[in-house]
Amino acid sequence: MHPEINLTDLPPLAQKAIAPDTPLPLKIMAAKGVLPGARPVDVVTVIVILGQSDVKEVAETARATLKNLPRPILDGIFGNQLPALVLSALAEDYCEKPEVVEKLLRQSNISAGSLQFLAERATERIGELIATNEQLMLANPIVIEKLYMNKQVRMSTADRLIELAVRNHIELGIPAFKEVAAAIRNELITESTPDLTFDDILFKGVDSVAAEISPAVIEEDTHDVDEEGLEYLKEQFVPLYQQIAQMTVTQKIRRAMLGTAAERLLLIRDSNRLVSTAVAKSPLLRENEAVLISASRAMSDNVLREIAMNREFTRNYQIKYNLVVNPRTPFSFVARLIPHLREADLKGLVKSKNVTSTVTQAIRQQLDRKKKN
Repeated sequence: MHPEINLTDLPPLAQKAIAPDTPLPLKIMAAKGVLPGARPVDVVTVIVILGQSDVKEVAETARATLKNLPRPILDGIFGNQLPALVLSALAEDYCEKPEVVEKLLRQSNISAGSLQFLAERATERIGELIATNEQLMLANPIVIEKLYMNKQVRMSTADRLIELAVRNHIELGIPAFKEVAAAIRNELITESTPDLTFDDILFKGVDSVAAEISPAVIEEDTHDVDEEGLEYLKEQFVPLYQQIAQMTVTQKIRRAMLGTAAERLLLIRDSNRLVSTAVAKSPLLRENEAVLISASRAMSDNVLREIAMNREFTRNYQIKYNLVVNPRTPFSFVARLIPHLREADLKGLVKSKNVTSTVTQAIRQQLDRKKKN
């Protein structure tokens, strides 16, 4: 029933409490932690097992008890090596309590799943506790990924973890890992020891300024186009732009992964291709943002390539159309998209001065093929 727990190691009263034929009143008492003479570790093990009971009243009572264990019980259990099942349940209920998490991390039986759960929900302090154990990080690279993608984790901690992965030739599953790894390598070569305190304050400061911008504003772009076709920044985004300008490349890449739509639409225009590419790879990038990005002639070919390679985005007709019309889109992608445009749009583009001669020729060829068919 619980292969990870050797039930024969439990005292007789504990074994009886979890036995299928035990009377309900005894199970309820055990679910409340009442097991006279049992060690704290046995009491908690029984509570965790009963928390998975098919009997609703027993399961709910046990789960409520586990969430509110008395301090002496909590202190008493960590002198033992706890089963993975117990550690997993404690991680779930005490993930925001640093004093408990610190003890959980010392347990050799803690599972990769529990570590990932803690990393995803870590506060700043708990994120630091998890990241301090480099051996644990190297053995569980996915935990590094979870900490990096957790906005509560310090910027300096995130940088340190990426550096650890790079030094140990570990490739992470972060969408823009290649970009952030390259940025870390460059910063290690070109910079002296960074002011980590300032980095963390700046990273939080950008978060604060970004939060003040209404999400409704981002239905349109952060930039406008003047009469000469040049982009300029809208006034309401100037403070955020000024904050972002102070950031290092690695900070900008992490904002690209975790930040708001406004931040992404500013960072996508960054002169550093590592940053703009990271935005295009961001898991938070939305379809309406991709529409704006694909329409902008100020975008780099690298960014447009990433958008064109994203199958989710190219299901959107407007994005397909924008990529074909945009002179910065690499032609190999334009050629693939032309057959997916409506005939009326193709006929309009043949006469347009906004597309290159190469694209016009490809459209004519597509229209000729349609006529023959």
